[in-house]
This record gives sequence, structure tokens and C-alpha cells, in this order.
Amino acid sequence: MIPITKPMLGAEEGDAARLAVESGWVTQGPKVAEFEQAVASYCGAEHAVATSNCTTALHLSLLIAGVGPGDEVICPSMSFIATCNAIRYTGATPVFADVDVRTYNLDPIAAERAITPRTKAILLVHQIGLPADLDQLDAVAKKHNLQLVEDAACAIGSRHRGQAIGGRGNLTCFSFHPRKVITTGEGGMITTNNAEHAHELRLLRQHGMSVSDTARHASRKVMIEQYEMPGYNYRMTDIQAAIGLEQMQRLPGIVARRQERAARYTAHLLQHPWLRPPYVPDYAESNYQSYAAHLDADAPLRREELMQQLLDKGIATRRGIMLSHKEPACADLAPQLLPESEAASGRSLLLPLYPQMTDDEQQQVLDAIDEIAMLHSRTAA
Repeated sequence: MIPITKPMLGAEEGDAARLAVESGWVTQGPKVAEFEQAVASYCGAEHAVATSNCTTALHLSLLIAGVGPGDEVICPSMSFIATCNAIRYTGATPVFADVDVRTYNLDPIAAERAITPRTKAILLVHQIGLPADLDQLDAVAKKHNLQLVEDAACAIGSRHRGQAIGGRGNLTCFSFHPRKVITTGEGGMITTNNAEHAHELRLLRQHGMSVSDTARHASRKVMIEQYEMPGYNYRMTDIQAAIGLEQMQRLPGIVARRQERAARYTAHLLQHPWLRPPYVPDYAESNYQSYAAHLDADAPLRREELMQQLLDKGIATRRGIMLSHKEPACADLAPQLLPESEAASGRSLLLPLYPQMTDDEQQQVLDAIDEIAMLHSRTAA
């Protein structure tokens, strides 16, 4: 069986985790601070704040952006449900706007059309690692005096006009789940160029506590903490951060390998009769966290049929990005017409892609796709 993905972990991560345990710092400590600095440096951001996962990173970022009960936040429905959930944690209402059917990312025109007097922020998603149109979405946000928050769960290592995602200055949230490009098991990170935001984020993630554990343990004088605001327990552990530091060393090679595998898929699918490669705008450089192919509207079989036939040949796939507005959890939200999102989601599927993928494994996927195409071509004839 060829899996949809595999995390790239080795002895270095195991040794790093062991050393963290042996140090006695098994909660948030000095390794978290090192990991934050490594991510900030890579992204070109002034600050990075680690959290327990990307969902909590999104929650805190929306709070920092001033989002609260009675507000609306524009976001795509075509995204993992965490995007929508994080808005609801603040008491605000998600307002879904349509995507560009080519990129699966929030359409700036549709986002602007969805703005109302209650709109407080736009939460964009760099879907499956492909950067959204930041120039246009930034312009919309500034025109209407809105906050712009980036859900970059999948996008570490991607670039927009040559700049690493996370370095633009917006509140930008990353995930280190095992399905992502690098992993700490679970974990998240927020980058920002706003020092006040970074300070408040650090308070919020640790119950509003004014003195960090590392500062208190390092001090030669007694330090009594205060709790400056209601906060949360959204901390990352030093064990996770130690693994993350090793993963950051691997990141350039992982991205390069993913791009190489993706280029091979694309070259092959350009010749396919009805299965198309993903579209990448000129401004974007994708890390290919996932490789999303899509079926033509007149393809001879449905997406689920193709997925099953590939699975029968030992190849795992996944559906394209989910539609939050179709889930029972969002049934209480106002119904919206999102034709581009529904068309993009219903005809897309994710092909196996991971940095350890061999030429032979990828050839097995390509051969299976070709065999299915030939079978259905003969059936049609």
C-alpha cells in the first residue's frame, strides 16, 4: 500500500526528545524559545509564539485581532473545519465566501462582497500549502479597516512573491500536525511583526501569567507572578519543540523533495485526458503539502470511483478539501451559495506525496492512473 503521506522523522528527533526529557524541562521551556526563534528566522518575522496546535493559534490570533461576540469573520468554507471552529470559539460568526476554483483559495472579490457592518476580520487560508492572493486580500482588508489573519496550517516553506509565508507581518498561524510538512506530533506557531501582539499572545497562551517558567527558574531572586488577564493553557512542550528544531533543519530538503515529486506528477498529468494538475499562480511557490489533482466535469467516472479504483490497486488517496458549510456542525449558520467551492471540492482528490517517496512508488501511482484512464477509454469506445 502506498500511503497518502508519511512524516519524515529519524534518529535525530528521537535523540532530541530524549535529551529534552533528561533535562527535566518537559513542559514549555528553553527549547520552545529556541524553536520560536528558528521559525521566526526562517519566515523572516520579528516574533514567533508557539502554541499547542494550529487551532489554538488561530483562536488566540483572532482574539488579538479584536474579534469577539457579535462580530463576523469572513473565511472560506473550503477548508478544514478548524478554520471555522476557531472563529466560533471567540463568539463571532463565520461568514463563508467563495474560492477561486483554480487555486482553492479565498477569492478577494467574493470576500469583499461578503463584508457587512459587523465584519471584523478576514481569515484567509493558504490551502494545502498554496499561498493565497495576499496582495489583493491585504488591499481589501485595508480598504475596509479589517484585520487580516492567515491560516497557514499547511504553508510553512511556501512563498508569496519570493517572501516566506509568515514574514509579511500579519498574524500567521502554522500547524505541526503529522499531516503537515514538518511535525512535532501536535503543535502550532504564530508569527507576527507586532511586539505588543507577541507579548499578549504569550500571556494568553499561559493563563495570563506575567512571568514565564523559564524566567522564574533562571532568576536568583524570588519572583511572584501575576495573572494579568483571563487566559488559556495553550502551551507547547519542550519535548515537542526539541523535535521541531530537528524538523526545521530538515525543512529546506523536505520542501525541495516535495516540489520535485510534484513536478513529476504535473508533467505526467499534463498529458492526461481528464485528470488535471493543480494550478499555481505566478506569485506563488507551493511547498506541496498535498498534491491536489482534479477531474474534468465530463470525466468518465466520479471522483469517488477513481479513488476506489486506485485503492484497489494499493494506492491511498483522499478527497479534496472539505466544505465546512456542508457539515452538521455548521447547520445553524445562514445558508450561502458557494458554487466555486462546491465545484472545486467535489472534483478534486489528493494523490500520495511525501519526501521519502521513491521513483518506483510514484511510478506505481502514475501507472495506475494511466491504466484506469485506458480502461475507461475502452469502455467509452
